[in-house]
Amino acid sequence: MRHIMVLNAKGGCGKSTIATNIASYFATEGASVALADYDPQRSSLDWLARRPANRPEIVGVAGFEDGFRHAPRSADVIVIDAPARSHGKELTDLVKHAETIVVPVLPSTIDMQATSTFLEELKNVGKIQKKQAKVAAIANRVRDNTLIFDDLDEYLTKARVPYIAALREAQNYVRAYTRGLGIFELPEYLAWPDWDEWKPLTSWLNSKRSQP
Repeated sequence: MRHIMVLNAKGGCGKSTIATNIASYFATEGASVALADYDPQRSSLDWLARRPANRPEIVGVAGFEDGFRHAPRSADVIVIDAPARSHGKELTDLVKHAETIVVPVLPSTIDMQATSTFLEELKNVGKIQKKQAKVAAIANRVRDNTLIFDDLDEYLTKARVPYIAALREAQNYVRAYTRGLGIFELPEYLAWPDWDEWKPLTSWLNSKRSQP
């Protein structure tokens, strides 16, 4: 069973959007998928409640209530939407559940500064130090040809974790979320630019580079 966690202590960086889209990606690829929502705001579970019955099934798990107690053992992939403000023992306990960690970062000075502090803490977690989990960062909700994206791009390029992808700010994510869909389930004519931006991330997730 594969465990992929979307994690950043900074709130509002789009963890639920990334988690739901990773879950829908693997589901559309034919995997048996569970989505564990550890955030009390329930954004991922709310998305799942809107999911049409004719789409590939994704099993929801209320991780903030009972952890993985009700996670299906038959799942090929469990995607974990981690809560914000995770530090110390809570962070260590969360990381124990993951082999792959994706850290989304927004194009803002505050987010970059907060992520710098978070990544330093994350690197000191025992499981990361022992290389029992792989970490990568993605730029999220970016606008091309802006100074702040240039700053974020430079920051992530220099960060001491793999910088995998940059995902644009697009209404397609809103369209998909409100319908319980992922970006890969929207029509090609509408979503092909977003599919292209996701290719480096999905390729990394499907590679040995993302697994210990």
